[in-house]
Amino acid sequence: MAGSKLDPIDRKILAELQGDGRMTNVELASRVGISAPPCLRRVRTLEESGYILGYHADVNPRELGFEVQVFAMVGLQSQAEADLSAFEKKCADWPLVRECHMLNGEVDFILKCVAPDLSTFQRFLTEELTSAPNVVSVKTSLVIRCAKDEPGVPFDVLEDRLAKSA
Repeated sequence: MAGSKLDPIDRKILAELQGDGRMTNVELASRVGISAPPCLRRVRTLEESGYILGYHADVNPRELGFEVQVFAMVGLQSQAEADLSAFEKKCADWPLVRECHMLNGEVDFILKCVAPDLSTFQRFLTEELTSAPNVVSVKTSLVIRCAKDEPGVPFDVLEDRLAKSA
């Protein structure tokens, strides 16, 4: 199991930073029960090892004028690797697409899109997404409200699994 490569202090550091990436190293060290210098070394090692991918601010889209959130389920004509990669590259270039996930099943990709209004999203949908090479179908679902938006992983589940395997 991947999480078992980390000791309990490393996992606690990750859990704490996932909850609040802006806390000082001194606060983090206090929360995980070690002094600041080794805590900072551990954080740097976790970053270099790829456990920590980055830090960002969780901005409020509505406060910034992005009133519309849509999930778009995209079907492609070809699932050859070159065609899948080309579509992923196209998604990376579209600013309204915030997430792009390749799926297994009836739908090839699901995209999370944001837009300031419906007309902006509609323009993107008709002029860019549905007319993109290899796209044969797009089904959209407008988000009414979000009941849960929790990034990262549930560390309590990881700790339970590790405790059971010990």
